Amino acid sequence: MKKLQTIPSLCAFLLLAGCASTAPDAASSEPAVEEAPAAAAEAPSSTIVDIAVGNADFSTLVAALQAAELVDTLSGEGPFTVFAPTNEAFAKLPEGTVESLLADKEKLTAVLTYHVVSGKVMAADVVNLTEAATVGGANIAIDASNGVKINDATVVTADIAASNGVIHVIDTVLLPPG
Repeated sequence: MKKLQTIPSLCAFLLLAGCASTAPDAASSEPAVEEAPAAAAEAPSSTIVDIAVGNADFSTLVAALQAAELVDTLSGEGPFTVFAPTNEAFAKLPEGTVESLLADKEKLTAVLTYHVVSGKVMAADVVNLTEAATVGGANIAIDASNGVKINDATVVTADIAASNGVIHVIDTVLLPPG
């Protein structure tokens, strides 16, 4: 199995950029994955945090980033690969989960760092992997047999370039094992 290596000293957080969920292509059995425009990938000037703060669909992530005191980390040099859920993904969690996490910095940090891999891993790289080590220390499973799934989450938008990494938008919040 191929694995990505993590830098143990990194403490990163997930965030994401603008996405719209993409419906499966009617002519294909594979779910469609929207890719960021090529021009956006050429010379991004915004960090992962800048992109998230600029999009109202990610207000839950921004609040979590602030509560976990990880703004500076994910605004840093990186590079980071972020598998990032939208507000809608957070809304799928059982009632009270988000509030509980926001009140428990240690658990919140564990959840957030489970969405981040060190290095810049583009969609073309992700499809050749079966798992990746997160900066939180646990592995995530990657399945590219029918679209791209990260554990039970589907990648709905790939390759959103930031100056300090790349964002792949997912439709479900990943919860670390244990």
